[in-house]
Amino acid sequence: MTANQIDPPARLLMGPGPINADPRVLRAMSAQLVGQYDPAMTGYMAETQELYRGVFGTTNEATLLVDGTARAGIEAALVSLLEPGDKVLVPIFGRFGHLLREIAERCGAEVHVLEREWGTVFTPAEIEKALTAVKPKVLAIVHGDTSTTVAQPLDEIGPLAAKHGALLYTDTTASLAGNTFLADEWGVDAATSGLQKCLAGPSGSAPITLSEQAVAVIEARKSVEAGIRSEGDPVLSAPIRSNYFDLAQILDYWGPKRLNHHTEATTMLYGARECARILMEEGMPAAVERHRVHGAAMTAGLVATGLKLFGDQGVRMNNVIGVHIPDGVDPDGVRATLLTDYGIEIGTSFGPLHGKVWRIGVMGYNARKDAVLTTLAALEQVLRRAGASVPQGAGVDAALESYA
Repeated sequence: MTANQIDPPARLLMGPGPINADPRVLRAMSAQLVGQYDPAMTGYMAETQELYRGVFGTTNEATLLVDGTARAGIEAALVSLLEPGDKVLVPIFGRFGHLLREIAERCGAEVHVLEREWGTVFTPAEIEKALTAVKPKVLAIVHGDTSTTVAQPLDEIGPLAAKHGALLYTDTTASLAGNTFLADEWGVDAATSGLQKCLAGPSGSAPITLSEQAVAVIEARKSVEAGIRSEGDPVLSAPIRSNYFDLAQILDYWGPKRLNHHTEATTMLYGARECARILMEEGMPAAVERHRVHGAAMTAGLVATGLKLFGDQGVRMNNVIGVHIPDGVDPDGVRATLLTDYGIEIGTSFGPLHGKVWRIGVMGYNARKDAVLTTLAALEQVLRRAGASVPQGAGVDAALESYA
């Protein structure tokens, strides 16, 4: 079999992620490889750590990358923090809360959950009541859940977790860089993310930051693997239950010891570094505001097109909008026509929302005016052809008015 050179079709990715990567990120990823202990490489690693401290809003020394998709970061955090039998509290308000529960159960933790209707978030009082009852080691919660388009406010949750002796872990894959996130100010002990949404990169690298308290828990579980350990290195009978995602050893790899845990994914590091460099050049408040402005324009346009918004708009993420699918319209048919005729991708949803809600993303490199207007114009045409009653030009006009 002879395979042709890869030549992907032109797409405008306006779903809940992935998105089109910033061309600057793709260019950075075309750079030549160097050895993992080359001074240039270790220098890039140190620069990447400092850049992501700015992205997360933290001074945490333990700020680095986990090689793998966003889920790799989640799993590394939970498997390294949780021992079998540890109590963890997982408030679930969408698909990715269920993922945290799944991973925590696989860690052997005693998992306690709270559940809310999708499209809503928890009050601090609800979470504190559960903290009081469960007394967990870790409170694990999603910040922004793309399945429901809403974000859980965390500014009051960190202090509550600390008050009840719990570490606060949060998954910021869908929210970081498009919505305000202040790890230190909010008292977040561990946060992980991914590149493929507001950070404007490809999936494949998971930024993570850990507080001193979280690092202390992880260091107490350190067990250096045979073959790379030195005399006096800790060896435990019950080590962290993953070798690849063992943050105790990964921290030594990124730290002064440069412990040879694995070979760093060099090309992904180049991309992750460039994602953060671009954000720092723009400034985090400006990046969040850019997502807000373009997300608001898309929202105004969708409403003017006649679509009903899904979820509590008071806590909606800046970067993804959910809309109820109009009656009588084939949900998958509209998405397929948008993709085939216009090269534009929007998303469906999961679980109880599948076939009922479309999700439209405005994030990363695609959080810009032309992407918003093009998507609204194309969606209007496709909806009309699908039999929906759509006011002509109203979506684009409303978006332009939002920008004015």
